[in-house]
Amino acid sequence: MGRKKKQQQQHTKENGGNNQEELLKTLGDFTSKENWDQFFTIRGTDDSFEWYAEWPQLRTVLTTQILSPPSLRTPESAGVQAEEVCILVPGCGNSKLSEHLYDAGFLNITNVDFSKVVISDMLRRNLRERPGMKWRVMDMTKMQFADESFDAIVDKGGLDALMEPELGSRLGNQYLSEVKRLLKAGGKFICLTLAESHVLGLLFSKFRFGWKMSLYTIAKEPSSRNIKLQTFMVVVEKDISTSVSEISSFMDEYSVESHGNQARELYEALERERKIRSEYSNGGDILYSLEDLTLGAKGNLKELEPGRRLKLILGEPGVSRFYNAILFDAKPDLGQDSDDDKEPISYQFAAFIVPKMRVDYWLFSSEEGQWLIVATSKAARLVMILLDSSNSNFSMQDIQTDLSPLVMQLAPKDCDDGVPIPFMAASDGIKQQTIVNQVTSALTGPIIVDDVIYQQVDDYDDDLKCDPSKDLIFRRLTFQRSQSLVQSEALLSKEGSNAISREIEEKDVQTALKIKKKGKQGKIGSHSSTFHVDHNYLASSYHNGIISGLMLISLHLKGSSSAVGMVKTAVIGLGAGLLPMFMKNCLPTLNIEVVELDPVVLDVAKQYFGFREDDRLQVHITDGIKFVTGKADAEAGKLDILIVDVDSSDSSSGLTCPAADFVTESFLLAAKNSLSEEGLFIINLVSRSSAVKSAVYSSLKTVFGNLLSLKLEKDVNEVIFALKKDTPITEDELSKACDELAKSLELEKHEWSQRVVDASKLIKPLI
Repeated sequence: MGRKKKQQQQHTKENGGNNQEELLKTLGDFTSKENWDQFFTIRGTDDSFEWYAEWPQLRTVLTTQILSPPSLRTPESAGVQAEEVCILVPGCGNSKLSEHLYDAGFLNITNVDFSKVVISDMLRRNLRERPGMKWRVMDMTKMQFADESFDAIVDKGGLDALMEPELGSRLGNQYLSEVKRLLKAGGKFICLTLAESHVLGLLFSKFRFGWKMSLYTIAKEPSSRNIKLQTFMVVVEKDISTSVSEISSFMDEYSVESHGNQARELYEALERERKIRSEYSNGGDILYSLEDLTLGAKGNLKELEPGRRLKLILGEPGVSRFYNAILFDAKPDLGQDSDDDKEPISYQFAAFIVPKMRVDYWLFSSEEGQWLIVATSKAARLVMILLDSSNSNFSMQDIQTDLSPLVMQLAPKDCDDGVPIPFMAASDGIKQQTIVNQVTSALTGPIIVDDVIYQQVDDYDDDLKCDPSKDLIFRRLTFQRSQSLVQSEALLSKEGSNAISREIEEKDVQTALKIKKKGKQGKIGSHSSTFHVDHNYLASSYHNGIISGLMLISLHLKGSSSAVGMVKTAVIGLGAGLLPMFMKNCLPTLNIEVVELDPVVLDVAKQYFGFREDDRLQVHITDGIKFVTGKADAEAGKLDILIVDVDSSDSSSGLTCPAADFVTESFLLAAKNSLSEEGLFIINLVSRSSAVKSAVYSSLKTVFGNLLSLKLEKDVNEVIFALKKDTPITEDELSKACDELAKSLELEKHEWSQRVVDASKLIKPLI
């Protein structure tokens, strides 16, 4: 019982003398059955106790509401007769309310209370005068009646008693769920309440979809000198529609205004709810409860509705563990490029769990990204669960166990109840992992260096001619601010090994790796310290793509080189330094400047990835945009090649690489002006959003007239090449250049040659 009811209790004590005061002390907890048994035992059978308004004030408004036909009936429908109305009075206590209703002609009344003492007393009291009245010992939060059993449920203070602020809304929530279940279509829940804000908050939210609601004030006793709190009546009618209706108010303003804080809290709660309902009615993104959906708030969930997307809460906030979720019914054309290339459905129903640290990523936070997940899942219906801090103390197995019965309520009709729900999650495919170093930078945030062995390395085996039965170790650099994206990845080789013998010998693997424990990734042991980063091999496919385009377009760089025949090259974004180190080792005509904003990143690259500066490779710790702008403004020292390879710190923007500042028209103009006449601008673009990519393409086309693109299969990266000269390269010229590149690399016999040649064939004009 809330603060206001305790105030009323105090007023009652003041007017009832010492005996009344001592009696009320027995009710310390208004949700305790034992306390109520003791209260009714002491009070006796004939001494009725009315917490709220008396019958003279209730009679007209209450009987009118019960007898008025439901709004879903046609106007010509006959009015209902009092004796026909099936009424439930939960938490009846020893109030005379149901007796007055019976005497007014309502003969089909069932009274419920969990106190056996009071039910026995009330049965004895009414057995002769009101023989048709029914009395049941029953918990109002778990009533044993069939669905849709009653035309009206009349509650006089029962909900308020359950809503102890210290105990939360669990009992009140369970009770109102029972009310919704037990009412017939067109039935009414009539709740007499003090309308405290936490009670109204539950009432409003539980009866939001498919219910019509109205508010009334109950007139006070004209001669009463007792300063009682105002009693309100909330009436909700069960509608066959699942729409959101406005709340009608029929409150007496004078009566309300005489109760300052009580009235203010009521109007504030009403205004908040009206705003929420208005947003829903105007097409806002509605957050449904599981109960709303299973009761038909959005139609029949047993039927698949292609393209359906619903936000919901699984579980009950404040009652049990709960989860934010989104339900998707796959679009009919999702995952297909043409009518003849439709992705098959692998699952009728599945769940996908998104860890807390990834919830804000564009792929999981945007509607466009979420539909990509649905397509990848190949599920006819997918429920995506977005974990938050309230779930952080539980294991994934505990979460799945908790979710299973909740998610199963959303299964379409063709699902086999005996088949477990397939739970999916983003997987990194790691077989074994060891964290080598973790450091936090003021600019970049947490930086992680780890050594990993992947479960599958098919993409690498062909290049390295490795024995597939033996494992490869890769060293990775990850910025935690964009944890789904590995910034840099290098192959580790044995000290003194040649290019072909990079595999870890089987006997070394057995001693270097710890046994993988159940449910956890294994760790790579200290023997990995005998390996070094191989700077003659690029593990990242988009790095190979950059090299492919750079070499393919090299014909346009002839004659543009600076002094001593060197090609001036700038790379914005160091990462682990793998791309510039490869370029220095394998492309000896390049003179390379690297621009990195964060000195901690440079330290990590030197200490853990073998990055070294020399006369052909220098690093500048400065802002990349300022560096490019300075080159654009300078008369001399123009760049022949400018590469932008930086990540975005805003994971929710839909643009993972580069940061948005590097694709503005002002920066692109500076980039173009920083180039020599036959210069080449290269940018690594990472985005899963077609809208974001279209905007980037538009900005590039505004500045550059000659654009080429390399889209890598099975890779989200796209490498874009922009020439300063506007003369376009035709596809025939690209084909000839590819042939020339293949011939030249065949003579040099680099082990990376085939990857470069294969990628060069994928470079096409950006239309």
